[in-house]
Amino acid sequence: MNRRNWLKSSALLAGGLSLGSAFKANFAQASNRVAARLYAPYDDEAAMIMARPELKARLLANENPFGPSKAAREALIGELDTSFRYGFDNSMKFAKLLAERYGLTEMEESMWGMSRPKQVMLGAGSTELLMAASVVYGQNGGKILSADPTYMSLVRSAQDVGAEWDTVPLTKDFVHDLDRLADAVSDEHSLVYLCNPNNPTATTCDPDELRAFCKEVSKKKPIFIDEAYIDYTPDPDKYSMADLVAEGYNVIVTRTFSKLHAFAGLRIGYSLAQPDVIEQMSKYSNGAGNISSPSMAAALASFQDEEYQTYAKEMNQKSKDFLYKTLEDAGYEYIPSHTNFVLFPVRMDSKRFTQEMMKRGVGVRPWSFYNQEWCRVSIGTMEDMEYFASAFSELS
Repeated sequence: MNRRNWLKSSALLAGGLSLGSAFKANFAQASNRVAARLYAPYDDEAAMIMARPELKARLLANENPFGPSKAAREALIGELDTSFRYGFDNSMKFAKLLAERYGLTEMEESMWGMSRPKQVMLGAGSTELLMAASVVYGQNGGKILSADPTYMSLVRSAQDVGAEWDTVPLTKDFVHDLDRLADAVSDEHSLVYLCNPNNPTATTCDPDELRAFCKEVSKKKPIFIDEAYIDYTPDPDKYSMADLVAEGYNVIVTRTFSKLHAFAGLRIGYSLAQPDVIEQMSKYSNGAGNISSPSMAAALASFQDEEYQTYAKEMNQKSKDFLYKTLEDAGYEYIPSHTNFVLFPVRMDSKRFTQEMMKRGVGVRPWSFYNQEWCRVSIGTMEDMEYFASAFSELS
């Protein structure tokens, strides 16, 4: 661990002294490296942005430039007058709203005599929920099974606490190979992890096939489904596996407000799972206690703002269509996307391509897998995409 991450983890663990003995003990046992991993998704991006203050188009972090919604902004500002109070009321309202939305009926009584959902866990973004699960299923000889390539936060953090990692390649269409994943599951595995839609490929599983996979495989091992980008699919209710939690399957569904709701800086996420799983994950996260009251108020408003969600998806699609045409006109292929980013193969070293784009004021992400160099482009405003097209034309 480098000095910067050591300082981060030490500070975080020191802060844990005020969070209660159970949280402190469990988090400390998990390893300082997990604390550092909480920051890892931001390190490369922050370094790139800080090094290039003249960045014109920030298309490297899969953020939503079309929000937050007006309702969310108003709720956030309106909450400031009472933000000197802890946000227990808003967090309870939000957890109950989620439980109602997904048909989760198991409740328990809190120490304050209030009923709260046993199948919902809140977090400051989905990152800390991924980290909590990584400790639960990664420690004590855990072994994670996932596709490769995929989003790596949970896997890497599980490795940090001693877990092994088994992989299954994607199909020729860059989709999770559910048949091979099912065949690969063994008694040694502690968790099956799927990011759907997948990052970095922006592909999604057939919902009926994924649902059948989850019903069968979850009888053997827990399945963690990272649905960060599920709102961009053609029918989120159909593509999501959240209904399986209500049906009692051993499935963990985690979502973030950082994408469609444009809360990347406001930090809201949640997990849906069976009560015993939520109880175990809660040992390694302070949950709703890490979320500010204004952020929670904004989340309550945004979650119910269907008009904004429709608008954000429409704007995302317009910019994505522009990107598709830009690539097609230059003779480039791309993987059709069900997210707010697009992955396409480049004709030079991907890191060099990224550096050249950065010189032109456009931030994108490099990838390399299956003997191919790739670029991942986040969907921005139309102005952002025009900046991309201009810079890309000089390299294509």
